[in-house]
Amino acid sequence: MTPRPDSRPFSETSPRPVRTGGRDEDAAPAVSQGAAGPKDPAGAADPAGGKAAAGKTAAKKTAAKRTAAKKTATEKVVAKKAVAKKTTAKKTAAKKAVTGKAAAEKAPAGRTAARSTGKAPAKKVTAGKAAASEPVALRQDEPLKDHAPNWPGARPPAPRRSDDALGRDGDGAGVGRAASLDPGERQRLLHGSHHDPHTVLGAHRVPGGVLFRALRPYARRVAVLAEGVRAELHDDGDGLFSGVLPLAAEPSMPSYRLLVRYGEEPGQDELEAEDPYRFLPSLGELDLHLIGEGRHEELWRALGARPMTVDGVAGTRFTVWAPNALGVRVAGDFNHWDGTACPMRSLGGSGVWELFLPGVGAGALYKFDITRPDGSHTLRADPMARRTEVPPATASIVEESAYTWHDGEWLARRAERAPHQAPLSVYEVHLPSWRPGLTYRELAEQLPAYVKDLGFTHVELMPVAEHPFGGSWGYQVTGFYAPTARMGTPDDFRHLVDRLHQEGIGVLMDWVPAHFPKDEWALARFDGTALYEHSDPARAEHPDWGTLEFNFGRTEVRNFLVANAVYWCEEFHIDGLRVDAVASMLYLDYSRESGQWTPNVYGGRENLDAVAFLQEMNATVYRRCPGVITAAEESTAWDGVTRATHHTGPGGFGGLGFGFKWNMGWMHDSLEYMVREPVHRKYHHNEMTFSMVYAYSENYILPISHDEVVHGKRSLVSKMPGDWWQQRADHRAYLGFMWSHPGKQLLFMGQEFAQGAEWSEAHGPDWWLLDPAYSAAGDHQGVRDLVRDLNRVYTATPALWELDTDPAGFSWIEGGAADDNVFAFLRYAADGSPLIAVSNFSPVVRHDYPVGVPEGIPAWREVLNTDAARYGGSGVGNPETLKADAAPAHGRPAGIAPTLPPLATIWLVPAPPRG
Repeated sequence: MTPRPDSRPFSETSPRPVRTGGRDEDAAPAVSQGAAGPKDPAGAADPAGGKAAAGKTAAKKTAAKRTAAKKTATEKVVAKKAVAKKTTAKKTAAKKAVTGKAAAEKAPAGRTAARSTGKAPAKKVTAGKAAASEPVALRQDEPLKDHAPNWPGARPPAPRRSDDALGRDGDGAGVGRAASLDPGERQRLLHGSHHDPHTVLGAHRVPGGVLFRALRPYARRVAVLAEGVRAELHDDGDGLFSGVLPLAAEPSMPSYRLLVRYGEEPGQDELEAEDPYRFLPSLGELDLHLIGEGRHEELWRALGARPMTVDGVAGTRFTVWAPNALGVRVAGDFNHWDGTACPMRSLGGSGVWELFLPGVGAGALYKFDITRPDGSHTLRADPMARRTEVPPATASIVEESAYTWHDGEWLARRAERAPHQAPLSVYEVHLPSWRPGLTYRELAEQLPAYVKDLGFTHVELMPVAEHPFGGSWGYQVTGFYAPTARMGTPDDFRHLVDRLHQEGIGVLMDWVPAHFPKDEWALARFDGTALYEHSDPARAEHPDWGTLEFNFGRTEVRNFLVANAVYWCEEFHIDGLRVDAVASMLYLDYSRESGQWTPNVYGGRENLDAVAFLQEMNATVYRRCPGVITAAEESTAWDGVTRATHHTGPGGFGGLGFGFKWNMGWMHDSLEYMVREPVHRKYHHNEMTFSMVYAYSENYILPISHDEVVHGKRSLVSKMPGDWWQQRADHRAYLGFMWSHPGKQLLFMGQEFAQGAEWSEAHGPDWWLLDPAYSAAGDHQGVRDLVRDLNRVYTATPALWELDTDPAGFSWIEGGAADDNVFAFLRYAADGSPLIAVSNFSPVVRHDYPVGVPEGIPAWREVLNTDAARYGGSGVGNPETLKADAAPAHGRPAGIAPTLPPLATIWLVPAPPRG
């Protein structure tokens, strides 16, 4: 793949870097040393470049005054790796020529002999001299990194001895001197602000041969192994090594590797490594074009850390979008968190920086060392990281999935039926606290079985993307592309989703594109500027949560979020996204007073950029992922939340394109009714009926979510008035009303067994309430048995879900019996099959209560009664078939007279004809 014309991967005067085969792990440490050569008292470099005897004597005296460096445990590990690599090199024909230590000791001063390899000796370099260059002393007034180096020894190397001449253990005597680097370019390279280090480092054609230059801080020697030659490079100071080899002028550059020595003695702490700066960019033209347009729907394949093989060399390609950075370097555990030796190149106007690091693979920890426009440095986690450390640690991890899915049958069936015309009963779960301490794989053994037993069709997972603060419940995300590491790896999370699918359970997840936290290692002012957030502080700051809002008007930011939605659906087989805090995105004046916001171009308060983003996200997800649904947590009367994006509404906007909208109005109104004493409910009767005024304006989900059972709002059962029996009765009656009301339903964990305490993310549901040893366990078990039966009858009865979004699927029987606290209505399936739901929210039994029924159905039977004794109720009900008589009721030609239990909901369906 070739770079874009404007990406400037190479200068016009410098040859292209080498692109050849090979393999290895680049484990060389990197930190700036002082400028090369002895200095005069004023600090200037000696013109002799350190060759004069006086310079050597001075170095000896300086060395005598220093404490001898002790070899650390880490150095021993590096040495062992070096030995292992040398052994491998001896077995590889392409790496035969390595100078022998014994031969080097016998060679005359200033020259080296070929090291014995059991094969033909390496060729000796006999190049003519190139123009000499003197290293430039570099003044470094500020630290180059945010973390102290952790190299073997973690200290400047000991002074060189007089016998450290280049010719001692390599063919360095004939290596020509490279032309000196421009001081400014040298400064930029060492400071991490060079936009294209590949034009300086690596191998380049020059008159007289090939120029090799490497940046290996802390190294004492660097040699090039190329075409059977081992040649020592000249030490230019500050970790820079260079030299010109008289290699033949061939169309292609020679294959080469670097032999880097950190020890004082030949062969000590010596590593053979690939040079990252010999590879062309591995990000293609199309990727860069799509990123620039903000249309890369698989952005995670282009940006971030991606293990791959380039020219036969295994490693990891690192890419990051940081358009305003002066420079970017990769720092990680593979270079002891010192990115000095790993500067990335800018791929032109795309704002993308890229570097392929050989030998780095899955599991490696990393961050990006970014040089901000003011020259300061910041160490940042990868916005596109697909795996992270376990919080509070913040490093990104190179990830490569090895998971094999087993849910092909589920995915094939998922899109067979429109979700609006299918049963959808959702169990909302906070994974870390559902069973505290369980991993994803342990949850996979328990959660699917529990949800299947209760009959829910779907689970909805509160945010699983990585977040630093557990108390945010996942709603302040820093790792948008990484499942939280608290419970395992990304493949472990895939296993959980897979097991749910195998049990026939869909998986929805909360997705949070509205805002992000200000953590200094994450997205906030990522490259030193307002990149992901809006540049206007008034637009960037979220007034409620102390977070930053995304800049939806920037194409790259929209791309980051749209691709993220697709990513979860495609990479983790998520079946739906519940989008959090949509209202806060849609309105410029959300939680802002007059004068704190600026109207849009039409003078309105709508955030047109957010509207465009949500439309693009929904259109993209529905196009790419058949069967996936999206649902908006939107608490206002915005027109067209679930209308198609190409259908314009009365306000002039196209629909937002969501599949469903949370019915926050129904939730608020119905709970306001239920918390009142029954004697007062007649004054609030309309709070239970008003939802039907707008029931078909959107495609609704009825939520009793986590938000309703925290922060002093009390659990669902604890909201109810009266004593414990009345509270449970109201709780059961309300669930029966909810399951029969038009719309899908969602219930938060713990409410299925009437937990009395508010939910806490610290300990999760009070499972001990179901322990048979607890005296009131039967009360809680009874409520859970009801939920199981609600789901069983619901799923088996199309009248309760088939026409949820069609007015033909609902008809009031009695909506005005305020004095009785009674509500009665009909639900219809597509084939006309009916179900009658009657709720009595008073604590009195109502015998022979007249209920009008459709004509032509001679008898009805009770299929569910929330007051049944097995649920903990009083056992009042209608065990016998109810015959319809000719007496009109509620404007209908026939009627029945059931007994209405106290604080209960009953469901009636046509009785089968007697045989």
